[in-house]
Formats: sequence, structure tokens, C-alpha cells
Amino acid sequence: MRRRLLSAVVLLTGLAVTAGGCKFDGAYDLPLPGSPVDEDNSFEVTAEFQDILNVVPKSPVMVDDVTVGEVTDVERVGWHAKLTMRIKNDVDLPDDAIADIRQVSLLGEKYVALEAPAGGGEGRLSDGDNIPLADTGRNPEVEEVLGALSFLLSGGGVGQLGTITHELNAVMDGRTDRLRHLLGSLEDVVGTIDAQKDDIVRAMDSINHLTATLNTEKHTITSALDVTGPAVEVLAAQHDELIRMLRSLDRLGAVGTRVIGQSKDDILASLDHLQPLLARLHEAGDKLAPGLNLLVSFPFPKEASEIVKGDYANTSIRADINLENIIPGQPGGGIPPVVPDPGHVLSLVEKCLRSGDLQSKACQKVLASVDLVKQLKKQCKKKKYDGNPVCTVVEALPGGGGLGGLLDGLGASLGSTDGLLGRALVDGTPTPAPSAAQLFGGTG
Repeated sequence: MRRRLLSAVVLLTGLAVTAGGCKFDGAYDLPLPGSPVDEDNSFEVTAEFQDILNVVPKSPVMVDDVTVGEVTDVERVGWHAKLTMRIKNDVDLPDDAIADIRQVSLLGEKYVALEAPAGGGEGRLSDGDNIPLADTGRNPEVEEVLGALSFLLSGGGVGQLGTITHELNAVMDGRTDRLRHLLGSLEDVVGTIDAQKDDIVRAMDSINHLTATLNTEKHTITSALDVTGPAVEVLAAQHDELIRMLRSLDRLGAVGTRVIGQSKDDILASLDHLQPLLARLHEAGDKLAPGLNLLVSFPFPKEASEIVKGDYANTSIRADINLENIIPGQPGGGIPPVVPDPGHVLSLVEKCLRSGDLQSKACQKVLASVDLVKQLKKQCKKKKYDGNPVCTVVEALPGGGGLGGLLDGLGASLGSTDGLLGRALVDGTPTPAPSAAQLFGGTG
């Protein structure tokens, strides 16, 4: 008995020493016979899962329902689990393989299924690779399926399926042909949309770019909207005026359309007549400008001024007008000339016309002034002075109607035989002495 106790104590001591020298996690650390993977001919990968259900170490790893490895470790990383798996070297999977937790049968054990992604994948899965959360998942549990089915059967509206079926039958009764046509049209619409899929995708991409641009210019758009506010208020205040303006423009458009419609033939005819003229102007080309230059200096070209230098083609006139020669002042120049009053001028013309005698004192004063002669001639053109003796004499005066001829005639009527003032203004012949008597029609 004492030997058995001693043996037990030695065994427990050995176990305690062994446990103190290395980590021991329980039965999962004990080697089990029949492992599907040889440690020397395998590699390790890790996979992160949101939920691993009841997967434990030693759970199998399968590819196409064939066991190719086993789970060697399960650990928690934050709020999800991380599995370490040992896989045979001859397993050929892409580097971006996906992993799912599945069940062998309805009540069977769980295992990790590895497979290539739908697109085929790239590279090759090798030692040290990690499968992220985005590429892992799990199948629903039997309890979850039964719970969902129970919810559907108890409170999920199964009892209303009969009502729904009855109403659908009522809707389709007698309308099968129309529903069949509708389904055929729907097939055509779906086919058209499918054919335009690329265009729709491009349009959505363009809308995405436009939205990004608008988001970038958000501050600019906001500033523009802030500035637009007062402008909108002004437009709102001018609403009635804008409506009246638009109505007036509508009426103007109607009138303009009618005018253009009625004058269309004439306008087209005018354009047809203008076409030859424009064609000739186009043919003239660079010759048109020299022709216009000649037109300005007609009948002599510009170069003629150098050929006939000093002749009549190069004549210049200079006139010297001095009020002292027209309106007499005080001898010796002490008193400035007196300018006639316009009211006094008109009074003298009326007195001359009323006198009816050209030799009257009033008419003599009128004939002594060039301005008064102009006023007299202007008054004689009025209808009320038809037959007036003074106007009869004025209209019969020789000289062709010009101012020089009128003054010559007046000078001859007053006894002047040479008509010096008229000739001086017409042909440039100067008077011998620019005296006031000669300018006013005297004989001196």
C-alpha cells in the first residue's frame, strides 16, 4: 500500500514538473492517432471569422468535400475569432481563397471549407497567408432555420397567403391575354435595358463625376445662390412688368412674322438684284480703293495737284471780314461800331412795306443794310404781301436771285451805275475804297 502511494506521489510530481515546464491546454494538446496532415508535409494559414459556431481544434479542413487539413488553434482577436489551419502541401488554391464554416450533415460536425473565388483568383495559397473577414462566412444553423420557419408559420403572414392567392386569381381571371402581352412587353423592356447596360453604367459614372465636381465647388455654388437671392427678389417685384413685356413681345413677334411673310418675296427679289452688284464689287477687289480716292478729288486725280501747281486746280480763297467796313463807327476809332437791334430791323422792314414806295425813307434804310434786304425779301414771299409795290419791285430786280445780283439791282435802282458792291461779292472785284456810302448803296 505504501508503495502505491509512493508511486502516485512520484507520478503527480512528474506531472507537476512537466506542467511547470510547458503550457498545457487540456485534452486538445494530447496527440491523437489518425491525423490527416503530416506536419512535415504541410503549411499553416490563418482565417478570421465573425462567428465560428462550435468549431474546435482538430476540426477538419476540406476542399471539394475532401479533407486536406485540420484546425490547429482557435483564438479571439478583438470581437472576432481567428483560426489556424494546417493544410497539405499538394493543395492548390489561389492566394485570395475564401473560407466558410459548414456542416457535414443536419446534425453532423462542423468543418472549414476552402475554395477559390468566383473569378478564379490569383497566385497560390502558401504558408503564412491570412484570409480576412471579408472572404469568410458560415452556413445558417439548424436552430436558426427552424426558428425562422416557426416565425413564418406562426406570425409571418402564412395565413394571408390564401387571401393573396385568391386576389391574384381574381385579378388574372379573364385577363390572361393582356397579362401575357404585358409580360412579353416587360421582357422587351428588360432586354432593351440590358442591351443599354454599358450606356447606363457610363451615365451613372458621369453623374458620379458631376456630383463630385459639384461637391468640390460647394462653396462657389453656395455663394452664387446667396447672390441670386436679391436678384430673384427684384424679378419677383418686376413680375407684372415682365409679363406685360412678354405679351408685347408676343404681339410684336406675331406682327413681325406677318410682315416678314408678306415682304418675303420682295426681300428675296431685292437680294437677287443686289447679288450682281456685290459680285462686281468682289471682282473689283483692290481696284475699288483707288477708285474711291479719285472720287473724292474728281475731276482731278490726287497726282494732278503736283502737275498743275499754281493753276486753277490749286486755287485758294481768303476772305477778310471786318465789321468796321460794314457798320460805321465814330471817326478816329474812339467809339465801337453799333450792332443793329433785331427788333428795330423788323420794324424798318414793316415800315418799308407799308409805305409802298421804294424811295421812301424807311425803304432807303432797309436797302442800306444787307441783313435788312434779306429780311425784306423773306417778308415779300408771304402771301399777305402779294401785290405790294415794294415787293413787286424787289421781285423784279435783276441778278438771277443771288445776293450779288439783288444788291446790283438795288444799286442800279438807287442811281448807282457801277454796282460795285454786287460785283465785289460775286466776282471778287474789290471796291476802290471800302466806304460806308458805297456799302449802303450810295453813289459816292
